[in-house]
Amino acid sequence: MSETILAQGNEAVCWGAINAGCLYFFGYPITPQNEIPAYMAKRMPEVGGIFIQAESEIAAINMVFGAAATGARSITSSSSPGISLKQEGISYIAGAELPAVIVNIMRAGPGLGNIWPAQSDYFQATRGGGHGDYHCIVLAPASVQESYDMMPLAFSLADKYRNPVMILSDGMLGQMMEPLDMSQGLKVSRPQVKKPWAVTGCLGRKRNIIKSFFMIEGDLEKCNLLLQKKYKAIQNKEERFEGLYLSDAKIIIVAYGTMARITKGAVACLRKEGKKIGLIRPITLWPFPKKAFAGNISRKARYLVTEMSYGQMLEDVQLALNGKARVDFLGRSGGGVVSEEDIIRKIKSMK
Repeated sequence: MSETILAQGNEAVCWGAINAGCLYFFGYPITPQNEIPAYMAKRMPEVGGIFIQAESEIAAINMVFGAAATGARSITSSSSPGISLKQEGISYIAGAELPAVIVNIMRAGPGLGNIWPAQSDYFQATRGGGHGDYHCIVLAPASVQESYDMMPLAFSLADKYRNPVMILSDGMLGQMMEPLDMSQGLKVSRPQVKKPWAVTGCLGRKRNIIKSFFMIEGDLEKCNLLLQKKYKAIQNKEERFEGLYLSDAKIIIVAYGTMARITKGAVACLRKEGKKIGLIRPITLWPFPKKAFAGNISRKARYLVTEMSYGQMLEDVQLALNGKARVDFLGRSGGGVVSEEDIIRKIKSMK
């Protein structure tokens, strides 16, 4: 039986997390993600969970570290400057190989910027963001429905790989309202994932130690090599993307998140005019879905990258194509949003 409601993107994140069995939220207010801690403050106690508004973003991410070390499904959310403050803790979580979920409802920057939507945290999310050789798995929803559906996936991937997972959304998607089908996962799920590594008291078993600090010469390098092996496995198994009209496309637009929604409208208009336009929408931003491009290179298709930044995902598209196709770019940032009309004009101007 379907249960469809009108829901906001930020609220959908909360419902998805709770239905994935998340019982611990630690956060700090910042616009445009404030609906997430506001809802979690009410809902966590009702499902037997814990909500703490920390004294800072730095404190919040370290609380996530502590909860994750016990094996609990825990989450924090913030918006761009707040995520910057969490980077040291995210690096610690990655170094200690702990599963945790971080939600970034992106706003425009740099600096304090403004509260309008942007996609200019792409480098921060996909290149680690903090210190050291590490990666977060990065998922990019493009609708309120996906903001809900991706939360169980995020926690599942975090547990599977003992790795932080970031949901990279934005202020437009977080604030918009759309129909949401909650028929999947109406009851709170409490997954029984075995975590023999967790710090839960060592009565009757060998002591577990959670750390990212290695002082004996060579130990840290060994740890890093194991992390790199894990990241290669993630790259091989977890690439996700959506492809539209790729079989005949002469120009392929690449966009993610909110920009992919706008791009779909432009693609529909252009195809009605007989233009062979396709779309690649990366769903995992890390690992970046290089496989999405492999089958199109031989056809000599051209590419247009469009994003709410000044060319951050563009670099990953260029790396995936490795000079084998021409890549154009269309972007705005600082709260500016590329429109369908902008995309159509750009496509028609490409010679």
